[in-house]
Amino acid sequence: MPLYLVGENLDKKRSHKQAEAGKLIQLMRGIYVEADDDVESVVLHHAVRIAQYLYPTAYLSGASADLLGPTPDGRLFLSARRNQRTRIRGLEIIQNTAPSSPSLGGAVVKDDLGEFRIQASSLRQRILEAFRVRSEHGSAIGEEMRRDIARRLIADHGSAAAAADAVWALARENSWLREAERAEAFLKQSRETTPSRSPTALDLIVAWHGAPIGHLVHDGFEWRWKPSEDIGPLIVRQTTPGQLPPFLISLLPEGWLERVLSDKDERETLRSGKRYMSNVTIVEQERELAEHPPDILLTRLAHYSRSGVFTGQYAGPGRGEIEERFEQGLAEVYRHSETPRLSGVQIKAPMYLDTKGTLSVSTAKPFTHILKPAGTSGFEGLPIAEWIALTLGKAAGFNVPDFAFIALPDGMPPALVVERFDLRTSLEDCRMFALEDFSSVLDLTPEAKYDGTIERIARVARSLSTEPDKDLLLILKRALFTWLIADGDMHLKNIALLKIAEPGDTSFRSVRMAPLYDAVTTRVFPDLKDDHLALKLNGKDDKLTREDFRRFASTAQIPVTKANEAIDELRDRLASALEDIELPAGISNDGRSKQVADDVLELCRNRVETF
Repeated sequence: MPLYLVGENLDKKRSHKQAEAGKLIQLMRGIYVEADDDVESVVLHHAVRIAQYLYPTAYLSGASADLLGPTPDGRLFLSARRNQRTRIRGLEIIQNTAPSSPSLGGAVVKDDLGEFRIQASSLRQRILEAFRVRSEHGSAIGEEMRRDIARRLIADHGSAAAAADAVWALARENSWLREAERAEAFLKQSRETTPSRSPTALDLIVAWHGAPIGHLVHDGFEWRWKPSEDIGPLIVRQTTPGQLPPFLISLLPEGWLERVLSDKDERETLRSGKRYMSNVTIVEQERELAEHPPDILLTRLAHYSRSGVFTGQYAGPGRGEIEERFEQGLAEVYRHSETPRLSGVQIKAPMYLDTKGTLSVSTAKPFTHILKPAGTSGFEGLPIAEWIALTLGKAAGFNVPDFAFIALPDGMPPALVVERFDLRTSLEDCRMFALEDFSSVLDLTPEAKYDGTIERIARVARSLSTEPDKDLLLILKRALFTWLIADGDMHLKNIALLKIAEPGDTSFRSVRMAPLYDAVTTRVFPDLKDDHLALKLNGKDDKLTREDFRRFASTAQIPVTKANEAIDELRDRLASALEDIELPAGISNDGRSKQVADDVLELCRNRVETF
């Protein structure tokens, strides 16, 4: 039962010719159906698509927001800037005036033309709409639908009282006070009902170390996290009703990989990939879990590296897969659903180092290492800068994962390979690891990763760490190190907590600041010569002095003696390391690499000397 919309799946000239020939029937301007089709059925089946075509700024409301379609009697409810009605055969589109501050979400609707997104009233707004006086939108929401909305609101907010508080907050913004009173009374006397299931519902199983820990459900309108019973330590929590849990958001691709994969939305992203960092797997069928290899670090990078260079066999992407249309070529590795997904904007690939020292892409293999090739558009020296930063970090006393340069084939620039530090290290190892970046810890989206401060990180680390005094001192040193190496990219996703539990634990035994990762001197790259710190300290992101770090220590309740000792020790270690560091043989012979290294070291020396 095809529907034709001019400008979408039909051009204007062809529409006129087909209508004149009697093959198409025009229902309204720009809307056509085939002459020999069941017009009533076509219209009702495509009701939401038609409404979006006619009124692109309107959103689904009332019963239609819950059904994601028309009511059984053919009414489709919208809200926009004015009241109006439109009848198309058996479909009646009823539009009322939207509130001044609506609460909306992106719903997914499916018809035989495919899936598409449209804005719709949130659950909070829907229950208020249900109790609007003298409103056709309200009266169309029957008792069973009201109870279903109430049940879901209570489940999302934890209690009827909390749900009522959330509803009242929205009601006050829109002066819907009478509606809020009635909605609150209904919520508090609501009983359980059997939920309706949308045809676009998505039910995903989330597993941690291969064991299911809950279901991630999308009903076509919003996400709901349903944790399993007796799952052990809590790693996934839904802090905003209807939205993806922040921990899962932090695992999704972003930056270059998000662009080249071209997933339309979170649903498509979660369908296209199954394996993620932090030992998380997301699948549609539980039987799929057994098909994925466990990520266990059986071979250490240190066994196959010497003097900072990888000595094993490289069997990963070559020039044809990487350098030709660089980003798109490497992204082909990710087209396979068995390839683990990585977050972060830097170009990188998941790798597996086997017991014979062969490094290959971890498609359908364990994911133990991360390959970071040279970038493009002025960032060709990124592996050089990161190697120096990690080397300096190790010399300064930080816990740093193993890393090494790796020579790529076909004369390509050297890449950096880094070992994962959130993995089991033997078949007998039963520890459970979760790496959670501070964007997730602070319940912020990846887009807000530059919005935090070092003080805010310290406050939350104090409340979560199992050794807060040590970790607060570590945060001070990490912030100082970031300043001294001119790293302008230590944002909330590049600093994290590493959580470790044992089987049977109901909480994590260890919650500590994660090892140093993704450190790099950014000021040596084009357009970043004036780069400031990503996160402010003492209200500043540039021209920091010792006094700024002393004030931070005071705010973080770090004893002044310990703070001064830590600052002096880090500076002295870094100064000593800068005198001895040099690129491995073979790497420094490349003139371009040597220039990047010289620029990084000169900048770091100047910062250390003048601090």
